[in-house]
Amino acid sequence: MKSIFKRSGDIGLSSVQDGNRRWWTDNTMSYDWHEKVGHEPYSAAWFEEIDRRFVYGARLFAHDKRPFDRIIPFERIKGQRVLEIGCGMGLHSELLAGAGADLTSIDVSETSIHATKARLQLKGLTADVRQMDAEISDFADESFDFVWTWGVIHHTSRTGTVIQNIHRVLRPGGEARIMVYNLEGMSAYVTIVQRYLLGFWKRRSLDECLWSDSDGFLARHYTKDMLEDILRMLFNQVAVRSLGQDADALPVPRQIRRVLLKALSPAWLAEAGNRRGSMLFAIVHKQA
Repeated sequence: MKSIFKRSGDIGLSSVQDGNRRWWTDNTMSYDWHEKVGHEPYSAAWFEEIDRRFVYGARLFAHDKRPFDRIIPFERIKGQRVLEIGCGMGLHSELLAGAGADLTSIDVSETSIHATKARLQLKGLTADVRQMDAEISDFADESFDFVWTWGVIHHTSRTGTVIQNIHRVLRPGGEARIMVYNLEGMSAYVTIVQRYLLGFWKRRSLDECLWSDSDGFLARHYTKDMLEDILRMLFNQVAVRSLGQDADALPVPRQIRRVLLKALSPAWLAEAGNRRGSMLFAIVHKQA
């Protein structure tokens, strides 16, 4: 799946959000770029397969005893009011609700809402799942203890507005965990080498070239310093680190990477992948 070349300044912010809504409604985040999932969509077997792919892709940074327990504080959010921005196909919603959070999950896409509701029903879990644009969130001030958003807010037309809304809905002392794309990560460098050096002469901006290799209607990329600077305008505690996958550790064709993965230690892969990872992961706290 590839994004559409659009400059937000050329088509207007509302049109960007319309494009986002259409793209994510028409395309599921089911990790089927190289191999289609051979099960009925939204069935138990379908969810199991896309979860397997998601969990495997995050293994260099996310899991110890259970999926994503390195980066989601499951024990701490039990009984807390939790907001998830961008539920997608619902795996993180399942994990958050299963940990005992009082969960509200939102997404701009009708498809994501349908998928997440279907998943939770299959698993016997409950959450308030609703279609909502995070840029115009209508939640009350200081209404959540914890906000989780994974690979979502960089797709919005006004990422800064979403961050302001995260700060607004967090109670004093609350925490948010946010993942966005890393402009200094390996995948961005590969795109710059492969596309921008030629695209520059075709009058394509760097953003357009980066979007072309990303999912979604558009996708912004941030350096660590840029993201920290934005977040420190609102949050008093900010920590940002990079996270990566196999392709960040070994930026070679997939067939070659499969062979090399068998010969390299998990420790080396994790160090290399996370050092030049394609994602930035921020943990922020609101002043108590």
